[in-house]
Amino acid sequence: MAGVLYVISGPSGVGKTSIIEGVMKRVKNLVFSVSCTTRPKRPNEVEGRDYFFVDEETFMRMMKEDEFLEWAIVHGYYYGTPRRFVEEQLRSNVNVILDIDVQGATTVMKKVKDAVFIFVAPPSFDELKKRLLKRGTERQEDMIKRLEDAKKELEQIPKFQYLIVNVDLQESIDQLTSIIVAEQLKVNRVIERLGFHKIFSDGGDSK
Repeated sequence: MAGVLYVISGPSGVGKTSIIEGVMKRVKNLVFSVSCTTRPKRPNEVEGRDYFFVDEETFMRMMKEDEFLEWAIVHGYYYGTPRRFVEEQLRSNVNVILDIDVQGATTVMKKVKDAVFIFVAPPSFDELKKRLLKRGTERQEDMIKRLEDAKKELEQIPKFQYLIVNVDLQESIDQLTSIIVAEQLKVNRVIERLGFHKIFSDGGDSK
């Protein structure tokens, strides 16, 4: 696979969506993989842009037919990354960015050896709580569950390659952009993408 898979993960409400949206406006040859979920659609969300909203029966069928690169139960709902889209983009030398939970990221770590894993963390647990309250999209019991899950997710940070502490949105966008560009400039990726090995093997000074 010539494209690079970037996996962004972190607690709910930490600001992953806003960071990714900022990066997508800057970086060329980068597409966002839309996940499937069984959770209800929020008022500001758009079908096919934020998620593919499906019922549980449909999700179970897709699982059975191995249509997901990864799937997980998060906050009581199913989430999954459609396999075909990701694999087709990577084969076409297109870079793909995923916004998935820590469970899903751990699964992808086992399946895609060259993927890049970035954890987005809040500056503090209190700040995360404030952001969830400000978002106002969860019921009280759902927010409590998300905060409980966040504590467990933060414990998984050492498994990731990069850590962005989202204090300032623009700074976080800059940091993620830098990570993406740096990863694309690694020698092995450039050689695979451009075939420089042919230049070294076929050319050169014959003297």
